[in-house]
Amino acid sequence: LPFMTPPSFKLGTWLSLGSTTVAELAADSGFDWLLFDLEHGSATDAAIPDQLRATRGSPIQTIVRVGAPHHDLIGRVLDWGAAGIMVPRVCSVDDAERIVKAAHYAPRGHRGVARTVRAVGYGLRPNDEKQMPRPKIIAQIETLDAVDQAAAIAAVDGIDVLFIGPADLGYDLLAQKSERSYADCVTRVALAARESGKECGILLRRTEDMAAMLELGLSWIAVDSDIGLIREGYERIVAAAK
Repeated sequence: LPFMTPPSFKLGTWLSLGSTTVAELAADSGFDWLLFDLEHGSATDAAIPDQLRATRGSPIQTIVRVGAPHHDLIGRVLDWGAAGIMVPRVCSVDDAERIVKAAHYAPRGHRGVARTVRAVGYGLRPNDEKQMPRPKIIAQIETLDAVDQAAAIAAVDGIDVLFIGPADLGYDLLAQKSERSYADCVTRVALAARESGKECGILLRRTEDMAAMLELGLSWIAVDSDIGLIREGYERIVAAAK
């Protein structure tokens, strides 16, 4: 890369196809984290455990994006051994608090306790939250309302990353005929995260856009997706051959 990345920088990519082979390849390719997409991806939640198993032995952080903040699905994803969750359309402090409670056992939350799930070696390790890695909780900021509430969301104990959803945020700006710019919204979210000592991230389509995001202080950056990379490869082949 033609720029220096900070020590806190975490490079990720999106996995939407549900392929264990792609998950294994991505985990071995040098990324810091992978996003398994249950919101827009092709796989069902039942496919997630095998994808997580495909990354076993790698130090990579596995994050699962749930389609909605349902407490039962959040608990299941963490039981399967994901390092964390990403939740779309987080627009308020109440939204953020519900997510944190779903991801933690009592007294912090209300996640159900199971002693034979993958996260605790199917019972070979104690199910004690004090001895387990704290789940990474990533809140997606995808609307103007969420941008306005970003500082309050970032201040919620348990929220680790504010993650900008560029497609939905851009669409909301157009739908509301807002005079605010997309760039201004990104800056506001980045500042909100920084003020609370939290991290900020975004999904990009090109590595060329990373420098500007790093300058704003964003550190959790995902670039492209499995299906996007395959599509672009097919397009290049067809364009070169026809």
